[in-house]
Amino acid sequence: MAASVPQEELPILEALVKLTALKKNRAEFIKPSDVNSLYQAVVKQVTKLNDVRDDTTSQSNRLDTTLADVFSLLSLFYLTIGRTKDAPATYSQIASMRQILNHMNESAVYNESDLAPFRRRISDLRQILQRDANESKHPDAILKLLERQLNKCDSIVRALEESLSVISVELVPIHEKLVTIRRKLVALAAKEGSHKADLKPLQEELRKIDSLSDFFIVAATSYSKHTDFASYHLPLTFVPQFPDLFHSTRVDGKFLGPGGVVPASQAICTSLLEECFEIAQEIKANEESKNVPTSLKPIYDRLSDLRAELEGLVLTHRWTLRETDLWNYSLSLQEIDKMRVDGKFLDPEGNRPASQYVLLYLLRRCYGLIYRLLSSSEPVSEELTPIANKLSTVKKCLNEVLKYGGLFSPRDLYPYQLALHQIESRRKDGKFIGADGSIPEGQGTIMAHLNECHELIEMISENVLRS
Repeated sequence: MAASVPQEELPILEALVKLTALKKNRAEFIKPSDVNSLYQAVVKQVTKLNDVRDDTTSQSNRLDTTLADVFSLLSLFYLTIGRTKDAPATYSQIASMRQILNHMNESAVYNESDLAPFRRRISDLRQILQRDANESKHPDAILKLLERQLNKCDSIVRALEESLSVISVELVPIHEKLVTIRRKLVALAAKEGSHKADLKPLQEELRKIDSLSDFFIVAATSYSKHTDFASYHLPLTFVPQFPDLFHSTRVDGKFLGPGGVVPASQAICTSLLEECFEIAQEIKANEESKNVPTSLKPIYDRLSDLRAELEGLVLTHRWTLRETDLWNYSLSLQEIDKMRVDGKFLDPEGNRPASQYVLLYLLRRCYGLIYRLLSSSEPVSEELTPIANKLSTVKKCLNEVLKYGGLFSPRDLYPYQLALHQIESRRKDGKFIGADGSIPEGQGTIMAHLNECHELIEMISENVLRS
């Protein structure tokens, strides 16, 4: 339970609560000046908080939660105006990443290929923070807060990597396969309709692993962390060109390595195998009942709606997404996440109904979609996004024309030239100017697209003249 807010922190909390109530008017573009005002207000409150709180404070209270919400909103504002490479813009990505990593840690279902993108992203975000620190672009209080949040993500990734390191080399391919099967099972459980056709092959794979009649283990002499076990599709018979691959057996519920030796970390693979069987059994049971338990239906419906909306945004985010819209989605998911007790959703009687895997899959799927949308945010302000989208469409069409060719005349290129002319006519002194007279972010990106389009038209024109 969160601690009570000390008396000296109450004024800071009240100021932050007012900031969360900022109205987001979609009828107007977000102005950089408004974002800067919000930023200065947050800096002021963070500085006050650092003055009244020492570094040894570890227990969080409502002030910390509210500060996280405000900083998340500020971060999304930065993404909206195209300042994706500024330190404040990293907060929402860090927070989203941490939520996903916490769920991965809780489920214990992941492998090295899952952790690699997070490791790369943490490195990229750390470079942004270090650059801004070297250039003194932001107060130390803000950079310190962001660095602390990023370090928490880093520590989770390290812990996950360490947990994988205890898996014996001989059991790595089995673990990789089980992780893949479990993901397919929970995705299947979240789908509506009949699952018999899709479930049967997964059950057969589990039975093969259980008996190990169709699986092999890679000897330590050939294994490295870069080995792609999923790429092996070998028959049961010995393959001469892979002399270090051998079959393993499972005796008394234990996986055996070369020479009948029992590799370490049996419990990880065994529990994962049993969990896969449990999920498969739950899918069959739900197939018979056809419904999520009534007590969990409201949560299921809400998560399904959120997933559908987020998946729609993934497809249309270039045209319809304002990054600040993701704030409400994040708050909704956090509210649902907090309903869990010891990782499970309970009914009014305090029991744990079936279909837990379905709800957790939908919750984690939504977190993943938000992270994907945040990561795909381009360094172009909301005001210039329509121009960027139009240029992207023109460039795509021109590339298709250049690729497939055909019988063209100079007149056929006129619509493209007209579109580019209309865009260029909006520039003043070589810049695209905002409604308030400011210069929005993303000028370089827009000009790069514009120049590419002109180059493509020239190349097509040359081909027309030659023909």
